[in-house]
Amino acid sequence: MVLRAFPVLYARDVEGVAAFYVELGFEEHSRLPGEDGSAGFIGLRRDAAELAVTTEESPRTLAGVEPGPGPRHELFVYVEDVDETAARLRDAGATVLREPADMPWGERLAFVADPEGNVVSLAAAAGPAA
Repeated sequence: MVLRAFPVLYARDVEGVAAFYVELGFEEHSRLPGEDGSAGFIGLRRDAAELAVTTEESPRTLAGVEPGPGPRHELFVYVEDVDETAARLRDAGATVLREPADMPWGERLAFVADPEGNVVSLAAAAGPAA
């Protein structure tokens, strides 16, 4: 038996949120239909990392809880080039919450919002000091 753990993101627009994460290098590996026939669950994988996007109805139906207003999570994603990724996402319509900057612990970070306002931290090792 293989044990796994992964975050599940609640979304009003499952397809739109999943497409955002595909832009960050995740690939769809599973899909289940929702009650209305549209995507109800999309499983995504990037190397050993996994996440899933499901409808806001899922926690109501399965766990009896109401999902709160966003942002509902922060996802930390390592990328090859923080500046290029933030610019590409901005050009695709994403909101950049904080421009790329070098952090004192040696990483370059930018913060963007996914299509439903959840915080996504883009990170890479910082380059040599200028």
